[in-house]
Amino acid sequence: MASGSGEGSGFPADDYESLIATTDVELLKRAWRNEKAAPEILQYQTALVQRSREQIQLMEETVEEFAENGTDPLTVSLYQMDLDRTQFLLRSYLRIRLQKVEKYMFHILKTDVWNRLSEQEQKFAKRCTDDKEKHLEQSVLSRLPDGYQSILKQSIASEEDDMVPEPRLDTFVFCKSKGSIEAFQLDDSKEVVDLVADDLYVLRYNSVKPLIESGQIDLV
Repeated sequence: MASGSGEGSGFPADDYESLIATTDVELLKRAWRNEKAAPEILQYQTALVQRSREQIQLMEETVEEFAENGTDPLTVSLYQMDLDRTQFLLRSYLRIRLQKVEKYMFHILKTDVWNRLSEQEQKFAKRCTDDKEKHLEQSVLSRLPDGYQSILKQSIASEEDDMVPEPRLDTFVFCKSKGSIEAFQLDDSKEVVDLVADDLYVLRYNSVKPLIESGQIDLV
């Protein structure tokens, strides 16, 4: 449980802020914010989720032990607050991802986005698509004329899967740069901007997607 300030901690202020920013809770909060604000599903944070689950288990055992040993209620309350916060972030992070899987399941299955999912998410996506295909086939598609029974296309004449919802990658997002980024080119245009550390920007998601994946900027 990290609390307090850099004063008297033995760390210079900048080093202390850097240390706090790299704790698993802060990393989980960052992953949660990025996932919540991104129009598409991002890469699953396998190691971070595993560490967070282990941390939650440890905190649960600690709180239980403190309660049994008659530890000061304020101390127990502080540990419980940390536990509740971590549980909320992890559950919300996983729930947001499952909502995206449900919304874009067919798009995910036919693109390399599939590789961004965890093993459990892949099983969930496959089960969802199988169930939806079966339901639509029995309730609607089997009653349509030949050539209009595809779950992916309006008709067999369609060259693309025009019935498959896809995330809008050109949507605008709020983002903040962790450090200064000079001469950054927006989209496919020739417009170049300098991103200043900790300044807030409104840019198209597909422009900043590489910077999000590399960890240079965060969505807010």
